[in-house]
Amino acid sequence: MKLVFFVHSLASCWNHGNAHFLRGVVRELRDAGHEVDVWEPADGWSRSHVDRDTLAELSRRFPSRTYRRDLDVDAVLDGADVAVVHEWNEPWLVAAVGASGVPALFHDTHHRAVTKPDEMRRYDLSGYAGVLVFGAAVADVYRDRSWHDRVWTWHEAADHRLFRPLDRDPTHDLVWIGNWGDGERTRELEEFLFAPARRLRLTGTVHGVRYPAAGVRAVERAGLAYRGWLPNHRVPEAFGAHRVTVHVPRRPYVEALPGIPTIRVFEALAAGIPLVSAPWEDTEGLFRDGDFLRARTGQEMDSALREALADPSFAARGRETVLARHTCAHRVQELVSILASLGIDEAVAA
Repeated sequence: MKLVFFVHSLASCWNHGNAHFLRGVVRELRDAGHEVDVWEPADGWSRSHVDRDTLAELSRRFPSRTYRRDLDVDAVLDGADVAVVHEWNEPWLVAAVGASGVPALFHDTHHRAVTKPDEMRRYDLSGYAGVLVFGAAVADVYRDRSWHDRVWTWHEAADHRLFRPLDRDPTHDLVWIGNWGDGERTRELEEFLFAPARRLRLTGTVHGVRYPAAGVRAVERAGLAYRGWLPNHRVPEAFGAHRVTVHVPRRPYVEALPGIPTIRVFEALAAGIPLVSAPWEDTEGLFRDGDFLRARTGQEMDSALREALADPSFAARGRETVLARHTCAHRVQELVSILASLGIDEAVAA
């Protein structure tokens, strides 16, 4: 089977977590014998924030083709069995793929369906066979607003070949890898990350982008070191150098789209690092009780961090769940089944 992906970026994961998932999916598809082409906009914001040398290195590691407004979409899709178009592409590209006659799936991995519905209405999905969304709550939005009548929940997952336990002794206590969040979790970061680290006098590191000066000062007041952006293929090393990590979800997911964890949850559990989560509701039952620790308040976060540092053995249970249910290989199996339900026979035969 030949699949053509139009993504925001495969090469750059700067402020673009979906690249993590797509890299794993593309590798699994190719290893299963499928032909996969990946296209990304040459002027995408994730690419534009990476210096030339770093982008060149990432492009060698995660190769894709770039396009501009003059792309001949029909020529690109010649011989393709299916196209998958991520929602961070421009409306003209989404419309052109939908009009090509090639079966196409729209891929939504953001909260804009709830927070910025007018932006999502710009996309013409009339020519699409269906929509892939990264949580049931987003699927409900598409159905309720009649944006499409065929919507599948296709959760993100861990690239388990990359994220695995490393044989090394941690040298620091706490690591948090996440972007500042444009005000979507500022107070949550103070309650569940900075204040507990300060009270417990933990050593550790924060990685991420778009931190304002006030955010960097908050990290430093917590006794942690701010180290900026970390390319995702180096994240397992950061996990391996620390004893525990935390999950601090953005407010739109907690309040409007429950049940959707960030991809960092899957990756941390796959890497075998103990995880403590700020409040979010696992409405879809993605994880088992005991896969990670939960904290409803900052004081509970203090206690949970102490427990994780004293006895990290529960991390093995979380890794077991990810390996059983939430790897990129699992998602490829799900995608193949979706394509088969659409009558794409090559998906079954491959």
